[in-house]
Amino acid sequence: MTDQVRARRLDPFGTTIFSEMTALAIQHGAVNLAQGFPDFEGPPSMVEAVIRALRAGENQYVRSQGHLRLVRALATRQRERYGLDYDAEREIAVFSGATEGLMSAVLGLVNPGDEVILLEPYYDSYPVCVAMAGGVTRYLPLRFPAFEVNFDELASLFNERTRLLLLNSPHNPTGKVLSAAELEGIAALCRHHDVLVVTDEVYEHLTYGDAVHVPMATLPGMRERTLTISSAGKTFSFTGWKVGWAFGPAPLVAAAQAAHQYVTFCTPGALQIGVAEALESCGADFYAALRSDYQSRRHFLVERLAALGFRVAPPQGTYFVLADFTPVWSGGDDLAFARYLTRACGVAAIPPSVFYRAAPEEGRRLVRFAFCKRRATLEAAAERLRKLAAGNDRPVDEL
Repeated sequence: MTDQVRARRLDPFGTTIFSEMTALAIQHGAVNLAQGFPDFEGPPSMVEAVIRALRAGENQYVRSQGHLRLVRALATRQRERYGLDYDAEREIAVFSGATEGLMSAVLGLVNPGDEVILLEPYYDSYPVCVAMAGGVTRYLPLRFPAFEVNFDELASLFNERTRLLLLNSPHNPTGKVLSAAELEGIAALCRHHDVLVVTDEVYEHLTYGDAVHVPMATLPGMRERTLTISSAGKTFSFTGWKVGWAFGPAPLVAAAQAAHQYVTFCTPGALQIGVAEALESCGADFYAALRSDYQSRRHFLVERLAALGFRVAPPQGTYFVLADFTPVWSGGDDLAFARYLTRACGVAAIPPSVFYRAAPEEGRRLVRFAFCKRRATLEAAAERLRKLAAGNDRPVDEL
């Protein structure tokens, strides 16, 4: 056997930071604000629907492109919420989570040597998807604290090899919700260069204050070149179910489906029925309560971090907060701080420099906290964070 066992295209990526920080949190008994999963359950009606489906015999392979009940519920949701009409059987596909949907989309749409534009910081699977497809990744940095799109920089990334722009809004990990002007500027460049867009909109229901999520596919000339991906995990608080989906013109959906059929073939039918149950039964009051609950958690964490001396960028969406830790700790970069925070304070967070390629220095002074937790969990984390003090390790006496 040769020394190089793992495929070389995966060499730049190593072990995901989420695995590292979660393992460290378990080792030190830390409150885990690193990995973005809720520590509470979603709607009980979804669980009951899955149980009924299992007992009714929904235990075999289902339609690869998605259970008909789910894709029809998704078509209704997109039409009623966004005014987007999709053919349930040709323009919607279901995947084993949005992450698999993204991988299948990139594998199905990108040829070796094609270039793909990403905004950074990015969700860590994005460049891996491009590498697996043999593509070349180009990066546009979003800079703390406003994370605005620099259109001169963005325009310079487009060329005759650009195949795809992968867009995430609401954006993980910054919490940025792209404005209407930013979306239109991006759309104009994609139309001009005849570039496809894959959008990751899994946080579509988690926006705060005046921020409004606008799907890229609703902009003029963009429906026919946009594949929109979302999932049930963030909206319904069942991240472990791994049920995601994509909307788009039939050729784009078919391209992703061509890869999906060989990656997982199909997503468990009973879980799809559970998600369909939620889409059919959860009305505007559910989404309003979801947003209100998360806005309260967001306010609590942002307020506590600011009181401790962190320089905080309050998120417009998602369930993450990015904060500059340098006013409270000067012992090293973001990875050193995240490890220190876990070991010395008992709170796990994510060092975000791993989500940058073009401008990693942007992330080396930042840390990401997740607030998709019960209030008691956030309060316990806030109490432990009192061990921090500006510039040293002495406890903070009062907030």
